[in-house]
Amino acid sequence: MENSLPKPVPPRVGLIYDDRMCEHTDPDSDYHPETPNRIRVIWKKLQSAGILQRCVVMKAKEAEDKHIALVHKKKHIDLIRNVSSQEFDSRRSKIASKFNSIYLNEGSSKSAYLAAGAVIEVSEKVAKGELDSAVAIVRPPGHHAEPNEAMGFCLFNNVAIAATYLLNERPELGIHKILIVDWDVHHGNGTQKMFYDDPRVLFFSVHRHENGCFYPSGGDGSYTMIGEGLGSGYNINVPWEHARCGDADYFAVWEHVLAPVAKAFNPDMIIISGGFDAAIGDPLGGCCITPYGYAVMMEKLMEFAQGRVMMALEGGYNLDSLAKSVLACVQTLLKDKYAVASCKAYPFESTWRVIQAVRKELSPFWPTLSGELPRNLFVTTKKAPVVELISSSDSDAENDEFAYAGSEAQCSVNSIGVVEDVIASLSTLTVDEDNHSKDQTVCSSASWRSIFSKVDVWYASFGSNMWKPRFLCYIEGGQAEGMQAPCCGSMDKNPPKEIMWKIVPHRFFIGRSKTRTWGAGGVAFLHPESDDNSESYMCLYKITLEQFNDVLVQENRLRPVEAINPLFDLSDLESVTKNKSLNSNVLKDGWYSNVVCLGTEGELPILTMTCSILDIELFKSGKLPLNAPSKEYKDVLVKGLVEGKQLSEEEAVAYINDGFTRPL
Repeated sequence: MENSLPKPVPPRVGLIYDDRMCEHTDPDSDYHPETPNRIRVIWKKLQSAGILQRCVVMKAKEAEDKHIALVHKKKHIDLIRNVSSQEFDSRRSKIASKFNSIYLNEGSSKSAYLAAGAVIEVSEKVAKGELDSAVAIVRPPGHHAEPNEAMGFCLFNNVAIAATYLLNERPELGIHKILIVDWDVHHGNGTQKMFYDDPRVLFFSVHRHENGCFYPSGGDGSYTMIGEGLGSGYNINVPWEHARCGDADYFAVWEHVLAPVAKAFNPDMIIISGGFDAAIGDPLGGCCITPYGYAVMMEKLMEFAQGRVMMALEGGYNLDSLAKSVLACVQTLLKDKYAVASCKAYPFESTWRVIQAVRKELSPFWPTLSGELPRNLFVTTKKAPVVELISSSDSDAENDEFAYAGSEAQCSVNSIGVVEDVIASLSTLTVDEDNHSKDQTVCSSASWRSIFSKVDVWYASFGSNMWKPRFLCYIEGGQAEGMQAPCCGSMDKNPPKEIMWKIVPHRFFIGRSKTRTWGAGGVAFLHPESDDNSESYMCLYKITLEQFNDVLVQENRLRPVEAINPLFDLSDLESVTKNKSLNSNVLKDGWYSNVVCLGTEGELPILTMTCSILDIELFKSGKLPLNAPSKEYKDVLVKGLVEGKQLSEEEAVAYINDGFTRPL
């Protein structure tokens, strides 16, 4: 009788899911991206793929306050525990509005406690060895939640609670070093803060950053944020400069940053903040990771910590991509091989630039990063997209459903394919062939900027930019009083050469529902057609055409990235001067896509940007609402009019109120 090899023991993979977490819903909208259907579609996908019978399936238990208190303040815990109770019914929405991107309802408390409890439970089972690995399909997500604040759809920081529980409460399990990998497209600001001085936790986050202009905004996601005290070197941020990064970009980071540091750190366990909003087609993320890309990233992480991996769901808002990507990760944990195309993919040139910056910053703490990258990686470059929509807008323009124009078609700029042996040697990745070098790209960009810096125009503002400190945010970068997110600024930081005021025969009005910059409430628009019965106050800034381009892209939630061509060029300037308005096809989804010429001043054209005539009809029909502004936005409008010596405070308030109470 022939000897037969014993069959390999299948891995013990845990899955935890509880439909009670679907009780957390937005009371004001059926279209919020953080919807209960996120976890339902994942569960349905796993069921249809025959995954459930191959895993250890569990239901969630609510976390205990004493465990949540390992990372959160008592005041915050008390709020989340009680906010769904009847006594909060009349003020729950008001409480939610005080936080950044948070909704609350009668099911929020239970869902938050179940999510945290689920992540604790499966993490403990993996640490005990009862499971080889696990996936917690939970919501609300957690990585943005800070010790005393909910934000970014997150109530409790599920991953941080579980990691601290293992380290502090269960030392006998032998988990003394934990690697947290956060591949959500947004920076895990909450998790970073909770472990910033703790050398027991190596926190790694790869995310869109864009100089602090992408949510959650600010400098916390910079590669220079490396930890402090004993935790110095144990905080690693890989901040993308733009959207549309895909498989190849992430593979390059895994090979040249994460893998060598993980090997040196030698963690006892890996916890993944599994956000899937960097997946192809996600409406908030704008990146292009395929399900295969997530499978490769997961497989690489399984090489460490003896494969003890626990993944907790964070973001991910394209339901199809989300379900397929989570399925790919679970299949990888089950040691299935994921099908792959055999075409090549290449990282962006900016990816190598970021990788080099990260390695240089961290090399004093991790000598494995001190070596030079192979020269052949930089032979040619794949240029970044010319412009991109950013989901954390620094402008007034932000649509009501937080929509993002990311789609599979857009991601074709960096279409994803992979070489079949990518796992064996990720370092073989090269950058895309292109007829133009980086120097030529920069030169082309510098060429139009050099020319446009010598062309002056008047930019006429009727909204928050009437207040000079707010307008200067578009030039110098940063944020003014009342704003909830910073601006990227112009490449030309010079202040306006001259400022003046003018009254024009156009209707000023305030509409739309909410913006990320100003919160709930409308923002200012100008009817693009003149009306002798209307008067609007305009603050005119003499700036360069280069600066006008940079204001235009920021007002429309766009941002130039190594832009070879301007959005508004000299032929557009000539056209709008003759025809009075110009609707840009590139900006068609923006709220301020219509450049209008209001005449001339000192032989220079007066340009403003507002909505299209089509939008005017939607405002008239009520499909787009006229709406009162937020207090912060209204205060800025009043400051602009009063400090500009155009109106008294009482007159300014009356002028603003007329903008949303009088029908178009």
